[in-house]
Amino acid sequence: MVASPPAKSTSAFAAPDWGRLAVVAGLAILPSLALAAADVGWPLVALALLPAILAVGATTLWIRSQRQCAGQAAELARITAAGEQERAVQRRQETQLRQDHARALARAERSFERFFEEAPFGIALIDDKGGVLEGNRAFRNMAGLIDGPVAARQLAELLRSEDRRDLTGRLERLATGGAGSGPLDARFKVGERETVVSIFANRIERDDLGGPRLIVYMLDTTDQKKLETQFAQSQKMQAVGQLAGGIAHDFNNLLTAMIGFCDLLLQRHQPGDASFADIMQIKQNANRAANLVRQLLAFSRQQTLQPKVLDITDALTELSHLLRRLIGASIELSIVHSRDLFLVRVDQGQLEQVIINLAVNARDAMQEGGQLTIRTRNETRTQMEQRGSEIIPPGDFVVIEVQDTGTGIPPENLQRIFEPFFSTKEVGSGTGLGLSTVYGIVKQTGGFVFVESELGKGTTFTIMLPRYHGTREVEATAASGDERKSDLTGVGTVLLVEDEDAVRLFGSRALRNKGYKVVEAKSGDAALEVLQNYNGTIDLMITDIVMPQMDGTQLIKHVRERMPELKVICISGYAEESFRKRLDTVEGVHFLPKPFSLDQLAGKVKDVMR
Repeated sequence: MVASPPAKSTSAFAAPDWGRLAVVAGLAILPSLALAAADVGWPLVALALLPAILAVGATTLWIRSQRQCAGQAAELARITAAGEQERAVQRRQETQLRQDHARALARAERSFERFFEEAPFGIALIDDKGGVLEGNRAFRNMAGLIDGPVAARQLAELLRSEDRRDLTGRLERLATGGAGSGPLDARFKVGERETVVSIFANRIERDDLGGPRLIVYMLDTTDQKKLETQFAQSQKMQAVGQLAGGIAHDFNNLLTAMIGFCDLLLQRHQPGDASFADIMQIKQNANRAANLVRQLLAFSRQQTLQPKVLDITDALTELSHLLRRLIGASIELSIVHSRDLFLVRVDQGQLEQVIINLAVNARDAMQEGGQLTIRTRNETRTQMEQRGSEIIPPGDFVVIEVQDTGTGIPPENLQRIFEPFFSTKEVGSGTGLGLSTVYGIVKQTGGFVFVESELGKGTTFTIMLPRYHGTREVEATAASGDERKSDLTGVGTVLLVEDEDAVRLFGSRALRNKGYKVVEAKSGDAALEVLQNYNGTIDLMITDIVMPQMDGTQLIKHVRERMPELKVICISGYAEESFRKRLDTVEGVHFLPKPFSLDQLAGKVKDVMR
């Protein structure tokens, strides 16, 4: 604010107003001059001086008034100028504030537009009829509207047909004031790409356009849904594997009794006997059932393996002649070996079974002929990698690819091809255990198996086996299962512990027939009681692993505390590795897998008793 001019002084010592005094004095002396002129005789002089005095006073008054008017005008001009300056400052300040506000608003709009456009999830403004008014980049990518217009499109029309009804109902409820619920899963189908989204929607009562609107948020959950599906598939495979393992164990007990009693019958019925052929049929079918059970155990990764250090090139070379006979003349077999392959430690018989199963599967997919290619190579991974539901650790691997030019596998079946008893072949054309056996053997070996397929072009199975870091040892050739020792008789006392009556009955009869004395026990507790009360010497204990209450491993630990030198044979339908970990400190424990024949039981007992 401009300061007010200082007030004029009213002090008694202020300067006199001479013009005003002259006029007053002239008027005051006018009567005196008139009287003096009458008495003295100076009337003309007095009258002549009087106008001059009045004129001087009037002039002085006029000059003073002009000066006062000029001062007041100057003061008014000064005050007016100060007010204009103040208003100009105010106008400049108001203009600056408006400019600052406009710039701040522009920055806020740019920031909001950037946040809206670059948001990692889809955002769309929807009218009360479900039409899209505006959408950000993520929404356009999901809906496949990169180059096309966003407005004037119905949101439901952008989804797969089976998801439209649910979304339309959700939007209608929100548009009419209804309450929203949780997220809605839907799918955008753009060409061959399918995007799974979780949709959230909120209602806006009014906007700048004057009507209610809906804001729809969409999260891309495609990868999450894939992981959930893969995890569920993995859980299902694990559950099916546990079920298959349990079934296989029970069947192995039954098959052990069937095969064993057939062997006992064959000791009394020679090839010329009328019943010999019937007994052999029973035994052969029991052995076929045992093969199916082994495949179930392979899938559940509970079969017994006999791994050894192996060169994959040598194994495939030996197997190539059999593969050519299996696939037939209409299919060309090509085996491409890589140089200097790493060594692996696998069960050669089981690895050959894996390759045979994949070759047979490829043959069935190429009914009119084609090409089957088997490639091998080394592969080194420097970091962990996730492929599907599998996590591949860093390290060295030997990769085996089995590729065919067949019909391919439909995408909906790719997640199920390793399930036991799942088959796309005609009824009676297969057991549905071929690929599940491949999966189980490879996983039990510590490797990985993957499949890629395209309809009309073919399928590729990729097997990754971990490298064996060591030297190849010269291993003694084991006697084949068809070779039989000429003399399986022996002497000694055997404690047979088995909770299955049929298996225990067969085992005791078979060993007694070979010259052994057999003491039977139906459980682990009963076996400990026999050992405590038996007067003679027990030379060997044969025990089942899976038994109620006290299992075989607990029994072995209790027995070794009392009789550390006692020889032990474990029999089980499960893999040897399943109980070896629990007996890591116990030595001298042998294993015989179920189902076993009379000769296999007698031969194992004789080997251990030596």
